[in-house]
Amino acid sequence: MLSAREALQRLQDGNRRFVSDLDGGAATTGQIRRSGLAAAQEPMAIILGCSDSRVPAEIVFDQGLGDLFVIRVAGNIVAPSQVGSVEFAAEQFGTRLVVVLGHSTCGAIQATLDDLQRPAQSRSPNLHSIVDRIRPALQSLMDTDLKNDPESLLNHAVRANILASASHLRHGSQILERLIQEDGLMVVGAEYSLDTGVVDFFDGVPE
Repeated sequence: MLSAREALQRLQDGNRRFVSDLDGGAATTGQIRRSGLAAAQEPMAIILGCSDSRVPAEIVFDQGLGDLFVIRVAGNIVAPSQVGSVEFAAEQFGTRLVVVLGHSTCGAIQATLDDLQRPAQSRSPNLHSIVDRIRPALQSLMDTDLKNDPESLLNHAVRANILASASHLRHGSQILERLIQEDGLMVVGAEYSLDTGVVDFFDGVPE
């Protein structure tokens, strides 16, 4: 199994290939690969990403079958089921890199900002549950001058939510805390740019 640093390097290299439209990368999806994975898997990274159709992790990191254990949910929020999924992959497969992958102009983040400014009464309870998990990370931004600049506010809010989700994974699970302290698990935060295709790993990345 790859170390967290090795897996991170592979993701960074894969994203560079994706951005440059390079062929001949590491992604493998053929019959031989499928047959080899039928009995077991050893994903090199766990990705907790947004459900947005424009941010498929395997594609933006140029990876193939069995390379990534992907958990997708609107707003890349962290709820018990997401924590449990990360715990499962980290313990079951020995995967040592977790990436919280948000993206620019996230609709779930914008919906939360809209709710902070003009609380919605008609939104379904299920949608409210997503907004409610994002809201605490964004609340303090509404007390700054950013509230007068919608574009900057959204940009900062996207990163604030990524930071909050990554922190929750690092400190909200005894299993993950132990793996971080004793077994080299690394949780990093990253933002994908819809405009450029570049993934910026900006939180929790070693020097």
